[in-house]
Amino acid sequence: MFTEGLFTKLLQLEDGWFVESVETDFKQEEIYIQIECVLEELEDAETGELCRVYDHAPVREWRHLDTMQYRTFLRCKLPRILTSSGKVKTVQPNWASDYGRNTYLFETAVIDLLKASKNQTKTAQLMRCGFNVVNSIMHRSVERGMDRRSYDQIVFDHLSIDEKSFKKGHNYVTVLSHPDSGCVIDVEEDRTKEACKKLLNKSLTEKQLEGVSAITMDMWQAYLQTAQEILPNAAIVHDRFHLVKYLNEAIDKVRRREVKNHQGLKNSRYALLKNPENLTEKQRIHFEAIADANYEVSKAWQVRENFKDLFGSSSLFATSSLLKWMTNAYSRKIAEIDKVVNMFKSHLNGVINALTERISNAMAERLNGKIQELKTVGRGYRTFTNFRSAILFFNGGLNLYPH
Repeated sequence: MFTEGLFTKLLQLEDGWFVESVETDFKQEEIYIQIECVLEELEDAETGELCRVYDHAPVREWRHLDTMQYRTFLRCKLPRILTSSGKVKTVQPNWASDYGRNTYLFETAVIDLLKASKNQTKTAQLMRCGFNVVNSIMHRSVERGMDRRSYDQIVFDHLSIDEKSFKKGHNYVTVLSHPDSGCVIDVEEDRTKEACKKLLNKSLTEKQLEGVSAITMDMWQAYLQTAQEILPNAAIVHDRFHLVKYLNEAIDKVRRREVKNHQGLKNSRYALLKNPENLTEKQRIHFEAIADANYEVSKAWQVRENFKDLFGSSSLFATSSLLKWMTNAYSRKIAEIDKVVNMFKSHLNGVINALTERISNAMAERLNGKIQELKTVGRGYRTFTNFRSAILFFNGGLNLYPH
């Protein structure tokens, strides 16, 4: 009796509910706690009506937190009530949700561990449950968090939209985020115009869409067309991170072309692509040797640095400064650089906005890194549903917990 009373107290059962028995399987190291309800009348949670207990449902089982080294399960024949309208309803206990097979405390522990490990498989191992249990808790907590959001009254002055691959081949998702809060608003499968439209329309009200004054994105045509159509007051700002990335890719192509004829360029990738202030001493010496040799790749590097100097330009001089930079870049006669400059020229307004707008892309870079970390730790995601839930679980700023 001492054991039953102790568990009744520990489980914080409501009046009229008590632990009838505790069974222990020492071989399997499992504990089964049988809970009973002795009340003859219970409240209908929807209407508040006090109803007669009609009968009891078949036994259900819920996984609970471990008791010492023993896995613990709760069992109960939940009472069913008869409402005044003649409907029979199953009463929900205070330890679990309608369809859950885990207690609230177990779900909370899984959420905490998932946040710490960022890995569903490891979480399942540590919680001594199946992967599917952890996966369903993650999906359920994201659903719960999205339902609790109250974004209708928020003014989204600045948005960011980006693509992210989620498995091998050309499989992408579109990520809509809010730079001011650093949170992902939602994710949609694919990076087509239709997907982008669907994402914006389901995430924001018509009034909110009209209130967006700037949207940061790369030069993907589907995003540009969608923004022009449904964000009438938003200035398109090409993300600084992507602009520099295009130049970095051009530098690396030049390096790979030249390394075949110049041994001094071997193992120089990071010396050329890193920011100068982040170079190690060894990389700095290597870079200086490349610069002194006057290779094409060092000229391409200088084009990138000249472009980075344009960030923060005033709106009065941004256009003339950018055109001057383009003329200088063309004068280097480097095919890979010319291709990037041509791309910038065809998206002139968005590039100029990137130079003049005081919008930091630091959050977008961090978010991109966090999503990449999820892919690395989780060893990729096979389905869009799982990838979306993971992104929103870790980066959605959601209230994930059961209570």
